Amino acid sequence: MPYVEWRGSKCRVRWDTGKIHPETGKKIYDSKSGFTNEEVAYAYGLDRESDIRNDRYISRRDGAVLMRDYCRTWPDTLDVGHLRDKAIRSMIRLYIVPRWGDTAVGDIKPSAYRAWKKQLKALPNVGEKYGEEILTAFSMLMDDAVDDELRSSSPVPKGTRQRRGKYKKKPREKKREMRIEDAHQLALNALGFWGLPGYVFMLTMPFTGMRPGELYALRREFCHPFWPASDPDMERCAESMARYGGTNPMPALRVQWQHQREDGELKLFPPKYESHRDLVIPAFLAELLEMLLASHQDEWVFRSIGGSPLANANFSYHYWRPIADGREASESFQRTRLGQRQTVRSPRPVPELPATAYAGKRLYLLRHGHKEWIDEAGGTHSRVAVESRMGHEVAGVEGLYSNVTTTMERRIMDALQARWVEFVTREGERLWESSPISLPSDLLDWMKGQVKAAQAAGA
Repeated sequence: MPYVEWRGSKCRVRWDTGKIHPETGKKIYDSKSGFTNEEVAYAYGLDRESDIRNDRYISRRDGAVLMRDYCRTWPDTLDVGHLRDKAIRSMIRLYIVPRWGDTAVGDIKPSAYRAWKKQLKALPNVGEKYGEEILTAFSMLMDDAVDDELRSSSPVPKGTRQRRGKYKKKPREKKREMRIEDAHQLALNALGFWGLPGYVFMLTMPFTGMRPGELYALRREFCHPFWPASDPDMERCAESMARYGGTNPMPALRVQWQHQREDGELKLFPPKYESHRDLVIPAFLAELLEMLLASHQDEWVFRSIGGSPLANANFSYHYWRPIADGREASESFQRTRLGQRQTVRSPRPVPELPATAYAGKRLYLLRHGHKEWIDEAGGTHSRVAVESRMGHEVAGVEGLYSNVTTTMERRIMDALQARWVEFVTREGERLWESSPISLPSDLLDWMKGQVKAAQAAGA
């Protein structure tokens, strides 16, 4: 039972925590002072003993751990990728510790959390998505504080409890359907800005659905025409040769890596969600990849303008924006030297590039468009085959029992090739007439061959 003792004009209540000191063997008591009414103090002690009996008691000593101290060690308990670890530590440093650092872990109230959530999302430098990521990190932190017995429950509402206040519809990005004409104009702009690697890159993404980082890190040994024969994993090589070679071969490539930076150094990492996968490609794209890899001996399929790994460039700004938005010609530029105004010819003159349907849009929409193209076939393609191609897993029994067969892959490959042939047949010589530059002879001959073959097939 608790007991009350007076200290001057205030009284204190003490209660048995039910724990034994490991060294002295004596009971451990907890207490709270500052009461002016003995009955109120005694009732408080009874409530604490009830918490102890029902296993919901948090000692004042444990609950008094400051958030800044808990946040100092908590990130070390997470088993996440290096980019996620870096992001969480940044959110703690910039937003969580400045607000909660001097507050005891056990003193954070749900009402205070709701007020902070509202203030956080009102900050001009915190967007909707980033704000949700900060709140998710804070929720994880509070859940672990409960597991560490620093709190009895999390102040972050779960489930239906968090649905309070006025309804606010989440904004969705406005998208238009991806037309192959628009994708090809991107490829032609990339040809004028970047060369043959640009033309092939801008067609590979919408026809494979690969993520940008996966394209940056696509290596020669994992790309058609060398893969799967060049796969360094002998067991996988034999299985893939049997699947994609044989009497009726299917050109394919393997998504094995993505490029990321760790501590400022460019490194190879597994693709997002460990989504290693094999991708069959349409025949026209296989020919383009053969042409591209025959033009250089580098380990990377897509090199930068200067010949270095593409991930070293700020691709979105220096490549995608001028290709998608268009730009003025830069055959010469003005400069002042020794007090004299000079007109100097650009070391890498770029022609005028027309704006495309993707002006102001994200590069990632080309990946979204690949999913649109496959979905347009309706029930023709297996859902498991489509999601596997996108690097996703189908949850539940459907994903557990299903398997992607070669028939499913061939159906997707043929549908993509048919889309290209239909486009080429419709365009004819317009296929290269909208190019901002005169096409290299080998690429022009290839395009003419594509048109001739498409027209012959449709005759």
